[in-house]
Amino acid sequence: MASRTPASLILVALAVGSGAAAQAPAPLRLSFAEAVRRAAGTAPVVELAGLRSDEAQARVRQARATLLPNLTATAAWVNRDFNKNSLGIKLSFPGAGLPTLIRPFNTYDSRLQVTQTLVDFSSVGRVRAARAQAAGARAEGGAASEASAGATALAYLRAARADAVVGARQADSTIAAELVILAEAQRRAGVSAAIDVTRARTQLVVAAGALVVARNQRDRARIDLARALGIDPATPLALTDTLTARLGAADAPATADSAITLALARRPDLAAEAARAEAARRSAAAITAERLPRVGLEADYGSNGPTVGSSIGTGQIAVQVTLPILDGFRREGRAAEQQAVVRESDVRTRDLKQQIAADVTGAFLDLGAAGAQQTIAAERLRLAQDELAQARERFKAGVAGNIEVIDAQASLIRARDTDIDARFAAAAARVNLARAVGLARDLH
Repeated sequence: MASRTPASLILVALAVGSGAAAQAPAPLRLSFAEAVRRAAGTAPVVELAGLRSDEAQARVRQARATLLPNLTATAAWVNRDFNKNSLGIKLSFPGAGLPTLIRPFNTYDSRLQVTQTLVDFSSVGRVRAARAQAAGARAEGGAASEASAGATALAYLRAARADAVVGARQADSTIAAELVILAEAQRRAGVSAAIDVTRARTQLVVAAGALVVARNQRDRARIDLARALGIDPATPLALTDTLTARLGAADAPATADSAITLALARRPDLAAEAARAEAARRSAAAITAERLPRVGLEADYGSNGPTVGSSIGTGQIAVQVTLPILDGFRREGRAAEQQAVVRESDVRTRDLKQQIAADVTGAFLDLGAAGAQQTIAAERLRLAQDELAQARERFKAGVAGNIEVIDAQASLIRARDTDIDARFAAAAARVNLARAVGLARDLH
């Protein structure tokens, strides 16, 4: 009965995930490319960026309204009396004259009024500034989409890595269970001591515990992936891609110089910064244009009279020219502020270009190192598997204890982890290169 205890432990550990999966709803099958596409189009940060772009476009319409006609209609009825002396009326005739208090009388007035700006260079400049801000908001939306795609790609890789770790721990558990059976057979045959069985059972328990931890980390990684996608964290996910040699690839240039050139043309965060600088320049120009004359047209037509029936048509048309002269130098202060914003944006643009070059160069370095590590890790894994196979044969032949087998098993566990880490690092380096170039939304 005691000899079955380790086997029971490993069966329970293996059943933890399968039992929960049997009761859970059908999982959402998700490929790497599909996850990137979803994140780039429907993630919450992308939706918020789209709304900010809509807000900026609405501000363009608000700024343009100052250059378009305005039409209003009014209607009024007034009943009033007043003191003629307060109006400066001092007419008087011998034996006749107006009373000081003019008794109440009615006035009816209905009117249509039209105003139209004819010349206003400052308003034109503000419309251009608003358009530049809208362009910046669209570029920021692209930057948000790129960032979301890149973050989700890395979250998918971490989830795929966690799946690979679970697979490795399951393989470790299977090997540990086989070694328990082998150690017990050797003890019954009288060629192995009881301590060899105890060591094998200890390794089986350790493998079962590692499998529980790996499954927990896998579930946490899938929750993080769901959050990156903006879906319910309780949604079960089934990843259809693994850490293969092509996972996380994009059509990035093969050389760092070409990649930097492409990044400077494609990176949406650089485009957004350029749009912010242009908006600041346009705003400064609009403030300067406030010194120029503004010309406006105003016209109205309607009818008025003491009664509705006796009302007659009246109207007016006027052209108004306004020339600002002095506003306490407030205008100059606003213009100086915008010029400072322009210089600040120029500094950020210069720094961002240098950062882009550093990102691309670093990504190529990581990609080269990850490729070399992956080759070494694959060879290490092959040697560890050979070592374990040879140690098991020696143990079966009775020429060595299971210390050699346990050491070889531990070496294989480390080799598996190193291989998984190397494949993950290579995929992450490919994703980081795509992000550095501005191709995160094209990952596949």
